[in-house]
Amino acid sequence: MEQIEEVVPVRPLRLPDWLRRPIQTDKSYSETHNALKKNGLHTVCEDAKCPNRHECWNHGTATVMILGNICTRDCRFCSIATGKPNGLDLEEPQRVAEAVKRMKLKHVVITSVTRDDLADGGAQIWAETIVAVKERVSGVTVEVLTPDFWGRKQNLVKVLDAKPIVFNHNIETVKRLQRAIRSGATYDRSMSVLRWASEHSDIKVKSGIMLGLGETEEEVRETIQDLYTNGVRLLTIGQYMSPTRDHARTHRYAEPREFVELEDYAYKLGFDAVASGPLVRSSYRADLMVRT
Repeated sequence: MEQIEEVVPVRPLRLPDWLRRPIQTDKSYSETHNALKKNGLHTVCEDAKCPNRHECWNHGTATVMILGNICTRDCRFCSIATGKPNGLDLEEPQRVAEAVKRMKLKHVVITSVTRDDLADGGAQIWAETIVAVKERVSGVTVEVLTPDFWGRKQNLVKVLDAKPIVFNHNIETVKRLQRAIRSGATYDRSMSVLRWASEHSDIKVKSGIMLGLGETEEEVRETIQDLYTNGVRLLTIGQYMSPTRDHARTHRYAEPREFVELEDYAYKLGFDAVASGPLVRSSYRADLMVRT
């Protein structure tokens, strides 16, 4: 008789003390929230359940998400909804610009879902949004966090030609784990996108990686080296925390000292600015990294 092996469920890890933080809101939090909602905008702060959103909103900053809130890819680390997007909002660039003006931002981060359903991946809306924000808000600096546009250089160039001050595209995890974690993306394609951006003009190029997905320290260091080789000079390193049981599980919580050691390693390689810590995310205090 065939023996059936019992499947033992993996117990979720206990959240360590250094990942716990109080939730506080003030007047700036409410003003930021209201300005975004009034203009019908989505934020990655809410849709991706960012643990820093209360701190950032209290400072009057937020990461605006364009091209809707439904992604055509199903990455195993991300909590943004996956499915078939509902068309294209041609008025969105002006609404983003109006929200940035109302919030009186000096630095704004714009990101988007991946829109593989569009021929240009949404690059035209990206460009129009960057231009609209800079035209409407005097002196504002614009940082973008984009998808890979399937590695089509002509679409990437549309975004770069709009002249954001920072171009960010996250590598997310090490090469070995790309297929399991990033739906539709590849390590080499993302590195190419970052290299093209670094060669385009004087735009600052940024990327980020998460710890806790099953990678080794050696793999993380190799990834950081590859990012530097491909022109990245701004780097974020944070802790992966599984949004739900349906997502990739958190294999471990990295100790705070590991983030310090990786930050030191990156600086020794030559990075201009590194934000490394358990609660660091792609856009966390992004305005400070721009000042380097």
